[in-house]
Amino acid sequence: MHPKLSRVARRILCCGRNASGDDLTDERNGSIRWVFSLRELRSATNSFNYDNKIGEGPLGSVYWGQVWEGSQIAVKKLKDARNGTEVEFASEVETLGRVRHKNLLSLRGYCADGAERVLVYDYMPNSSLFAHLHGTHSSECLLDWRRRTFIAIGAARALTYLHHHVTPPIIHGSIKTTNVLLDSDFQAHVGDFGLLRLISNEMDHDKIIGDNQRGYHAPEYIMFGKPTTGCDVYSFGIILLELTSGRKPVEKSGAQKLYGIRNWMLPLAKEGRYDEIADSKLNDKYSESELKRVVLIGLACTQREPEKRPTMLEVVSLLKGESKEMLSRLENEELFRPDSTASSLGMSTPEGSSDCILKSEQGLAEA
Repeated sequence: MHPKLSRVARRILCCGRNASGDDLTDERNGSIRWVFSLRELRSATNSFNYDNKIGEGPLGSVYWGQVWEGSQIAVKKLKDARNGTEVEFASEVETLGRVRHKNLLSLRGYCADGAERVLVYDYMPNSSLFAHLHGTHSSECLLDWRRRTFIAIGAARALTYLHHHVTPPIIHGSIKTTNVLLDSDFQAHVGDFGLLRLISNEMDHDKIIGDNQRGYHAPEYIMFGKPTTGCDVYSFGIILLELTSGRKPVEKSGAQKLYGIRNWMLPLAKEGRYDEIADSKLNDKYSESELKRVVLIGLACTQREPEKRPTMLEVVSLLKGESKEMLSRLENEELFRPDSTASSLGMSTPEGSSDCILKSEQGLAEA
């Protein structure tokens, strides 16, 4: 190991802002393996075998792996990483190493070997929110309403931490259901935060907002290519709409025309037809008041005008039902009036944007 690289790694472990030693400890084996060799990661992933691949996106491919002491890891090989030395890459990764929150995917280490730039994370045994809503686990119906509300609040807390409690704030820039990972208890862990700073400035913008991201990006990001906290709020709003309806951000309607989840849901919400919004896989086992609340928050987050969207701090408070006054104001906004046409089908958005039975508020209040 390069001596300077070693010093950077040690600095990451001891200088995390607002993080105790316990925060930086892997609960399963009592320590973090910060610097991994490429040889070790090849061994863990069977030489990055296709059978080990568990995900792929515009920023890189992810592989399941198992290290020598038996713990499981998720290994992300970055595409189009910034040119630079191993020390420069380690310095960039340092920020990610300092950021610790129970709802963020823990970064266990990295590898910078030659041209390879690899990040190593905790492995999440319950895969991603996408897999349970739309993918390989969707037919198993493991996400009841209580789990969905806990996932929503957990992911919201993670983004609140990035936006409001990290200095300087971190804009995620790639919020989507594939980046909401689920542990053995179905607790949400938001992954891929901070990766935009590791990617080359020359990476094609269209590649970042391509099919893998269709429906999640705010109109202003698609138009101008500059991510903001408001863009993250928009993307999170789309996730809330997915959680309530089970629909994808963009689906095909007649004549193969793409139709955004927001444009489908807003007229139903205005007319109070929330039973038509609810995911059929819930089998009517949900709190009507909670589902209505989550739908309203999701639609408020996905307003076309960034200044009208709530902050993530406000989103967490709304999801938990902590402010009845704020919720009442939200319900009475012009957006949700039956005679309102604002932000409805008439206002198109750029391609790529989208537009047990619980008898009480317990599901959200306890999260």
